[in-house]
Amino acid sequence: MFSISGLSKRHGSRTVLTDVTFQALPGRVTGFLGPNGAGKSSTLRILLGMDRPTSGTALVDGRPYRELRDPLRTVGSMVEGSGAHRSRTARNHLAWIARAGGIPRRRVNEVLDQVGLAGAGRTRVGRFSLGMGQRLGLAAALLGEPAALVLDEPVNGLDPEGIRWIRGLLRGHADAGGTVLLSSHLMTEVAEITDDLVIIAGGRIVATGPLDQVIAGHASLEEAFFALTGAAGAEQRR
Repeated sequence: MFSISGLSKRHGSRTVLTDVTFQALPGRVTGFLGPNGAGKSSTLRILLGMDRPTSGTALVDGRPYRELRDPLRTVGSMVEGSGAHRSRTARNHLAWIARAGGIPRRRVNEVLDQVGLAGAGRTRVGRFSLGMGQRLGLAAALLGEPAALVLDEPVNGLDPEGIRWIRGLLRGHADAGGTVLLSSHLMTEVAEITDDLVIIAGGRIVATGPLDQVIAGHASLEEAFFALTGAAGAEQRR
């Protein structure tokens, strides 16, 4: 379970996050939505131990990420800036992650096959298309067979077949008891796969709860999103 409570972050005089509080639960896909600059990436970076909050906590099963004994076996992540070096092959990139995390080498071929890159293991990442790079990022996230996944824009660059595939992958992970925290700008896909929603705007949570509850009274998730984030923006400008 991911539990984020009272999370705040400031850079000098600029406030990035204010009292961000929500949970992402086992057996459910939680969609994390917000406009550009709303604080999604900052929240995920703090959750994954890549940054420190000014105040508040971001916990994985009751512990900060930095205190997890086997982080790669506990949380698989795919966030901006965590891609492979362009000069490495896909297989080498995954092999050093496996070695660093104490993960059996056999998992490299298994995840390459799982994400549809079995024939591209010896290809240098610099030659990958955007969609292939996304698949490699997912392979890295799945390498340790983690119980929880944190994915930032995982369908970006994927073709329709790839989007359908990842939808099934994430739904299957949650149905097997895993936790999925998914950040995306694609409203249709979020509405298709998520159980719960968290919407952030201006560094503050403006809505959280089951999908049907958050969009109640609106024609679609998109309409609910713009209504909620627009109202938050208007409040901030007062």
